[in-house]
Amino acid sequence: MTLLDDARALLPDLIALRREIHADPELGLDLPRTQQRVLDALAPLNLETVLGEGLSSIAAVVRGEHPGPTVLLRADMDALPLREETGLDFAASGERMHACGHDLHVAGLVGAAHLLSARRQELHGDVLLMFQPGEELGDGASRMLAEGLLDVTGSRPEAAFGIHVVPGEFGVFSTRSGPLMAGAIEIEVTIRGAGGHASAPHLTRDPVPVAAELVTALQAYVTRRFDVFDPVVLSVTQLHAGGPARNIISDTATLVASVRVLSHDTSARVQTEIPAIAREIAVAHGCTAEVDVTVLCAPTVNDAGAVEHVRCTLRELFGEERVWETEHPVMGSEDFSFVLEQVPGAFLFLRATPTDVDLDTAAPNHSPTVVFDDAVLADQAAALAGFALGRLAG
Repeated sequence: MTLLDDARALLPDLIALRREIHADPELGLDLPRTQQRVLDALAPLNLETVLGEGLSSIAAVVRGEHPGPTVLLRADMDALPLREETGLDFAASGERMHACGHDLHVAGLVGAAHLLSARRQELHGDVLLMFQPGEELGDGASRMLAEGLLDVTGSRPEAAFGIHVVPGEFGVFSTRSGPLMAGAIEIEVTIRGAGGHASAPHLTRDPVPVAAELVTALQAYVTRRFDVFDPVVLSVTQLHAGGPARNIISDTATLVASVRVLSHDTSARVQTEIPAIAREIAVAHGCTAEVDVTVLCAPTVNDAGAVEHVRCTLRELFGEERVWETEHPVMGSEDFSFVLEQVPGAFLFLRATPTDVDLDTAAPNHSPTVVFDDAVLADQAAALAGFALGRLAG
């Protein structure tokens, strides 16, 4: 039996697990029912497990029969605050939904755990399984790292791998070396002036023109200060000033911007330069600016050697035609990036739209109508297991 044959034999159980998780979604860092389902699915394997102290995480270890390094495999577990509109028999009720495929990620990694446990004699080293909450609405990866994830096996991982399902031609994998997904930064600027009556603006320090000038200055900043081949995407998403009275100039105005970057250098510049721009524009108008910068995710940057290993493994398992190059980075973000800052590795996409759905009209991730074909779980489990087996072949 090949690795893929064994994965296909596991498929009914993996589909059942995925659908249980899909029907009972949980949000954020606290996922007790999902955590218990994963533990129950892993129980027959007698793995070493470490549970999170401040979150519902699981770190499980498949010990190889021979000494060697550690490889990390990751799945995120949390859902989104959406009401599902798919009409599936196992659709969730209420205001929560697995609209980003994390239910498949969990089941796929459970499948990989079974495949690897059956091949312990082939492993020259250990496999660290990272079941992570709080990817969508929390800082799950950072919290797991802070709790000592990378030290669980006794040796820090030498490689890390993760797969994310997306809409597209069923069963096709893709990735790229270097930046794959953007880092996400949130910036909130509070401009403080001196309010007064709208009939006498000369007696005030009006923060509204400052906010308006800052909006246009930020657009010029990203187009004139950064190389187009290391782009920055900046969107001002909120702008607030004033209260219910229409003839009052407010003391304050608040602006919120979402920024996406593709390199750590650019991220550092944005975090330093945007606050300086805001403060200088405010001072020019006799106001002050308070700036809060929050790094939500680092850029997801793939290691070239790990990507080549992934491609070789996938071609051997599935054939050349199912392994594509991701041509351009994706400006969405992913907190597996924090793992890849510390461990060289690769993140990749797996397309999983049902074959009876028109690819041109298939709903995207985070849509209340997005659907995935969970028959892809056999391929996902085999791929993850294959990445580890290839690195720990001895």
